[in-house]
Order: sequence, then C-alpha cells, then structure tokens
Amino acid sequence: MEAEKKKDIRSLTKDQLRDFFVSQGDQSFRGNQVYEWLWKKGAHTFDAMTNISKETRERLESHFVINHIKVDQMQRSKDGTIKNAVRLHDGLVVESVLIPTKNRTTACVSSQVGCSLDCKFCATARLKRMRNLNPDEIYDQVVAIDNESRLYFNKPLSNIVFMGMGEPLMNYNNVLKAIDKITAAEGLGMSPKRITLSTSGVPKMIKKMADDGVKFKLAVSLHSAIEDIRTSIMPFNASFSLADLREALEYWYAKTKSRITYEYVVWKGINDTQKDVDALVAFCRFAPSKVNLIEYNPIDDGQFQQANAQTIAMYVETLERNGIIVTVRRSRGKDIDAACGQLANKS
Repeated sequence: MEAEKKKDIRSLTKDQLRDFFVSQGDQSFRGNQVYEWLWKKGAHTFDAMTNISKETRERLESHFVINHIKVDQMQRSKDGTIKNAVRLHDGLVVESVLIPTKNRTTACVSSQVGCSLDCKFCATARLKRMRNLNPDEIYDQVVAIDNESRLYFNKPLSNIVFMGMGEPLMNYNNVLKAIDKITAAEGLGMSPKRITLSTSGVPKMIKKMADDGVKFKLAVSLHSAIEDIRTSIMPFNASFSLADLREALEYWYAKTKSRITYEYVVWKGINDTQKDVDALVAFCRFAPSKVNLIEYNPIDDGQFQQANAQTIAMYVETLERNGIIVTVRRSRGKDIDAACGQLANKS
C-alpha cells in the first residue's frame, strides 16, 4: 500500500485495532498489545514492538503509518527552561516548552500550527493558522517533555498547560481526545487536576466544556475587564464580548464548582490605571477566582511595554484588599523566546 494512502494507526481506537486483527484472521488481543505500544510505551516504529511477531509487524507496516513528531531543535535557557521546535509528519513546525521549578516540571504544549485569533501582543497570533494538531501530535509533545524532564531534572513531568501556540478551544475535539489519552491508565496516567487549559475566551466552548464535565482546570487570558480596551488589544473580543464571556464563566462555575484563573498582563499606558484594576475586581466577583499577573515578554515592535513595579503593586494591593487571590508570575525562558506570548517558530 502506498505510504500516502496508509492510515495513521493512532487514529484508531482500541476496539478498531482489535477488529483489524480479527479481519486479518488473527486474535483480537493483538490489538491490545499494539495499543499499549502506541500509547503507554510510545513506540515510533512497528519494529520497536518486540513482543509481536515479525510477520505481524510487517502486516502493520503494509497497512498503517505512525505519524510521530520529531524534536528538530532543542534550546536550553540559562534558567533551565527548554524549548522544543517540533516537526510534524507533514513538515510543519510547532513549539513546546518545559518549565522547571524547584518542586515540579511543567509542559507548555501547542494545539494549533499558528493561531486562529489575533491578540496584538502575542507573537504566535502573527502566524497564519495552518491547521489543527491531531490528538497524537499533542500527546507526543507531552511524551517528549516528560522524557526531557526525567533526563535533565531526574523527575517525571508533573503539570501540563495548554498555553503554547494556538487557541485550544478552536481545536476542542482533538484537545479533549489528547487529554483523554494523557490521563488514561493506558496512556500517561496523569491526573486531570494537573492539567490547565488556557483560552482567550470562546463563550460557547467554555459552556460545552462545562456540559462535558471536564476535570481539568480552566484559565482565561483576560488582560482587561473594560470592553473597548480588551477589543483594542484582542480584536476578536468584538465577537466574543466580555458580557458573553462572563455569562459563560458563570455557567462554568455553576456546573463544575471549579475556580477560574485569570491571566493578566499589565502594560504601560494600556491597562495601568486604578480604573482598570477596579474593573478587574468587579469581573472577578461573580465566581471564585484567582489572578495571575504575568510579566510581559516583548515581541520586538515596542507597542507594548511592561508596566512599572508601582503599578503592579497597585494591582496586587487592590486585589488582595478585595479578597482576591493574586500571584505575580515571573517569566521563564525569555532568552530563547520561550516565554509566554513569544512562541513564533523563529528557529
């Protein structure tokens, strides 16, 4: 069978693999063996499946391909952060990041090649969205980072954030399938409570997540709770307004009882006044939440500049005085363009 006509074997469910073997006159349990090799053991070739006969491996080779990723380039920051340039089977490239801290290692993974949205402060948004990532391509990023975590930091990966390239809610089905594999005992067996999906805010998809009963955490890239300011820096907000976003988040909390995290960058001359922080406080009141104030990472054009320390202190003081949990996040990996908002395939 010609390579381009072969099916990607990881697009099959375990039952479909079992059915394939039965259709070939073999025993169904072979499907279980192959499934374990593909997901739990991370086999990239059929020859790696050493407890399966050569004849069976050749049969698989004639019908299927394994479209695994390849880490084309790995860069290491002076702070220990690792950035991977990941080449996909069709030659396109995405980036993923390993963020180490004293007690844990976190994988920041991508969900799209490029991005569907148009946030002006984000380098990824300047890339054309080429396509969505498949579940196995998302899964493979996590496996690669888990291997790096074990190799360089002597501990398994502890957390995953969907904060890389792309808007995960614009690739909802594939992201959920990937998370199902990541959390399954037959996959990586990670707890969904250690996974955070970060979205710029797609109201109907936030409601769908709530209806689907997902167990992972939700973070919203907010950056302003004032309509015209948010639209000026995140133009898609004209279609997904703050009122719609708030309604969706109220629905999310009512369904899940899961606290919402807001990611928020404070920029000089954009959202650095008392009025801005007061609007944020009001937006946080309708459901239990916390705010991560994120250090801005420049993308070369100078339009956006990090607010000064006094402004950050004003935000922290006002939020804490109103009983809202707030954390100031220092960016990692800036020297290799691996920090938040910097992923742009420069490699």
